[in-house]
Amino acid sequence: SDKSNMDEIEKFNKSKLKKTEMQEKNPQPSKEWIEQEKQAAESGRAATYTLVC
Repeated sequence: SDKSNMDEIEKFNKSKLKKTEMQEKNPQPSKEWIEQEKQAAESGRAATYTLVC
């Protein structure tokens, strides 16, 4: 029930959580990368992509 869930939430001790570092999985492209892509498109070269998993 909702009451038991609220009890569990109130008992939760967040001081036991481990510190973590955030890593952005989908960073925005840099200005340099955008400029390179524009130049590649204008010259007719195929754009190159790096797949990050």
